[in-house]
Amino acid sequence: MEFLEIFLNENFWQAAIRIATPLIFGTLGALICERAGVLNLGIEGIFTAGAMSGWMAVWLGAGLAGGLLTAMIVGAILGLLHGILTVPLGLSQHVSGIGVTMLATSLAYFTYRTTLPDVTSPPRIEAFQPLDIPVLSDLPFLGPALFQHTFMTYLAFFLVFVVAWVLKSTPLGLAIRAVGDNPSSVDSQGMSVYALRIGAIMAGSSLMALGGAFLTMAAFDAFFFGMVNGRGWICIALTVFASWKPRKALLGALLFGAFEAYQVRLQTEVGSFVPGEVFLMAPYILSIVALIIVARSADYPRALLVPWFKGER
Repeated sequence: MEFLEIFLNENFWQAAIRIATPLIFGTLGALICERAGVLNLGIEGIFTAGAMSGWMAVWLGAGLAGGLLTAMIVGAILGLLHGILTVPLGLSQHVSGIGVTMLATSLAYFTYRTTLPDVTSPPRIEAFQPLDIPVLSDLPFLGPALFQHTFMTYLAFFLVFVVAWVLKSTPLGLAIRAVGDNPSSVDSQGMSVYALRIGAIMAGSSLMALGGAFLTMAAFDAFFFGMVNGRGWICIALTVFASWKPRKALLGALLFGAFEAYQVRLQTEVGSFVPGEVFLMAPYILSIVALIIVARSADYPRALLVPWFKGER
């Protein structure tokens, strides 16, 4: 297969969308948090906790819907912890986020080990299966590329437009954007800056946890250590790339998914001539280049990383 012919293969685009799905969830979650003025570096740990809790809930008999709900609740609880530390207490958002990542990852691994102490390979669950959409799934090229994905992939795409609509066209979205730009003006209108910021962090963290749940409940059918593999940090970068806009976040996630899928296929073509590490780092290098180009003109939330305390001006 020639290098350019890879882009004409429906399996390539199917893989790109599948790789992009958890990034869409995570980037939307990070975007909501940052729109409210709070950086959430707990995303990597929230991904891990969402992956483990969702998978374990299904394994214990809660069903796939129960697994998704469990992951979202776990994400919201971790978001609440980060919100309490950074909003009313005004602690460093960087330090708190890294602490949440370490706590959530450790708790996920600890829970797994204590629940399954003698298991050498993780138990399998009945994961989400690709949907068979009448007529559309059978279309040449477009069918496999776009219409043979799991429910969670379509949920991720749907949430892009929901988040975009909420942030742009609803009073709640206006309040979230305002609290990320000028929290004092929100407070002067009689709204609670603390409640808005903590609520946004909890909602964003729930979406992050769904990104982790996708890995164990759709991409794979088991939980194993290291499966998140830095996806949370990629989401933080994609949020800047997207200029805090949901639709651009979708584009960024798809671009990274395409880079990742392309390097996997490229290895099979020239892998014997080029070290494999070159291919592994290629998507990240391209992402950094794109981030540098876009970030220079990014319109970031003005109160991002700035603590706010009631009564201060």
